[in-house]
Amino acid sequence: MNETKRNWKPATALVHGGTARSAFGETSEALYLTQGFVYETAEAAEARFKGEEPGFIYSRYANPTVDMFEKRMCLLEGAEDARATASGMAAVSAALLCSVRAGDHVIAARALFGSCRWVIETLMPRYGIETTLVDGTKMAEWEAALRPNTKLFFLESPTNPTLEVIDIAAVAAIANGIGARLVVDNVFATPLQQKPLELGAHVVVYSATKHIDGQGRCLGGVVLSDKKWIDENLHDYFRHTGPSLSPFNAWTLLKGLETLPLRVRQQTESAARLAGHLACHSGIAKVIYPGRNDHPQADIIARQMKGGSTLICFEVKGGKQGAFRMQNALETIRISNNLGDAKSLITHPATTTHKNLTDETRAQLGINPGTVRLSVGLEDADDLIEDIDRALDQAA
Repeated sequence: MNETKRNWKPATALVHGGTARSAFGETSEALYLTQGFVYETAEAAEARFKGEEPGFIYSRYANPTVDMFEKRMCLLEGAEDARATASGMAAVSAALLCSVRAGDHVIAARALFGSCRWVIETLMPRYGIETTLVDGTKMAEWEAALRPNTKLFFLESPTNPTLEVIDIAAVAAIANGIGARLVVDNVFATPLQQKPLELGAHVVVYSATKHIDGQGRCLGGVVLSDKKWIDENLHDYFRHTGPSLSPFNAWTLLKGLETLPLRVRQQTESAARLAGHLACHSGIAKVIYPGRNDHPQADIIARQMKGGSTLICFEVKGGKQGAFRMQNALETIRISNNLGDAKSLITHPATTTHKNLTDETRAQLGINPGTVRLSVGLEDADDLIEDIDRALDQAA
């Protein structure tokens, strides 16, 4: 039985969606640890490879456990089809590279995760793909960057690490005006807080390593779009380059999806409380949090996001040394470059995730020496506040 009912509320779909039970009628999703599949006859194998007969061929192309994860993500996202990948960067790279060829032009928002910027700035030009970075919050810059050969737009919102929010609907309108595609990395918002496809985006990507797993266990990613785009663009790229997700990781991610609403709700509530507390602390120079009225794009957030974020960006007084002293004094919150975890994690972007950018570029993005990014976990908010207060006092 394959459960693909589409009128469930999100929490129900995340427990039951896409489940395909075997003849044993298992409660939990089955884990199919197999590389290949057998056929009753040579004719059946031929028909399977020709696409005349449904079924699985090889786990690099598709696997029953991975298929359940993809179907469940489609129900959550409101997408027609999806392909799960080995990591978030595999998802980003696949979504971008399958969409363009030598001679095409790509416009991307400049506020991107370090590896995403590398793909845009370094990898694509090696293969004859032209790229332009713009201030994603300024629609005039997107329009000014247009060329006759512009085929693809790319952005993340909220951005990593400064939580800048971009008007997805406005960018999508510009892309549609020239017949280009918009790819949105929605990992910071999660599919619960923001729906890029509903806002006009054409393709959505996630690092499932983050909130979807949410417990620091495995890597994964997923690309979601309409079936036509996946069939005509992503399918062959995915099949022949092999960025596939392992069945075990897919099974783990299915378990993560079951608790995603509970975790994100609690983490968002705690993050909002911490952001309010930090904004009043004498040791903090600046706080950026989607959900506060003083966020630079508060009006856009009210239109396109259903909630705040599990992440906070703030600047510790004293620059790099102040930020390092504060991090080193923490006892409950751990230093790590990951995010979306059940454990609260903090990182210093200038020396970790965005260390390869120039000082000028980091300053342009608002990544200062004292900037830190906090991913709020499932601990009691009072314990996190106490931990941060003590660490800031020691740092001072």
